[in-house]
Amino acid sequence: VQVMESGGGLVQAGGSLRLSCTVSGLNFENSHLSWFRQSPGKEREGVAAIDNHSSPTYADSVKGRFTISKDNAETTLYLQMNSLKAEDTAMYYCAATGTVVAWPLEGRDYHYWGQGTQVTVSS
Repeated sequence: VQVMESGGGLVQAGGSLRLSCTVSGLNFENSHLSWFRQSPGKEREGVAAIDNHSSPTYADSVKGRFTISKDNAETTLYLQMNSLKAEDTAMYYCAATGTVVAWPLEGRDYHYWGQGTQVTVSS
């Protein structure tokens, strides 16, 4: 299984970015997928998740600003990030699993991880 993120970069506060994550080697349509982030000195945080029925879950810190979606035909997961804040600065990771996820925003249930893509929001 390969997981690869892209789309990170430098953006001003209030701006937008869209992250992408391509997943191969997994039954994408029936997978549970998620985005996590981690900044230096902080614990990893679950940002958004989407299950095999395309039902999303969001962390309170990003509700109303971030949107998770997926394209089963392209086996690609997306994270649209709007109204970005300096505190959104972090390395963003895509995670996937083909098994049931009890807690979508906790990392322990995900088996496959990407290398991450850096998002930096300047204030």
